[in-house]
Amino acid sequence: MSYLKVDGHPNLYRDDHTGAIINTDNNSYHQYIQSVEKRKNMKKEIETLKNDVSEIKSLLKELINESRKN
Repeated sequence: MSYLKVDGHPNLYRDDHTGAIINTDNNSYHQYIQSVEKRKNMKKEIETLKNDVSEIKSLLKELINESRKN
């Protein structure tokens, strides 16, 4: 298997057998993986905050209803 350098891209190579483009820049790859993990964590955090706000709203409604009864 041999790789051909992609013109104008120092870290990209084309596999001459499959035609696949291969990125040899490991730092960029690891940064990408970290950004994906960060986005996943942010989504989980946002979902937790949404649930907390919903619970707070529900408790406030209960308090308002109880205060109106008295």
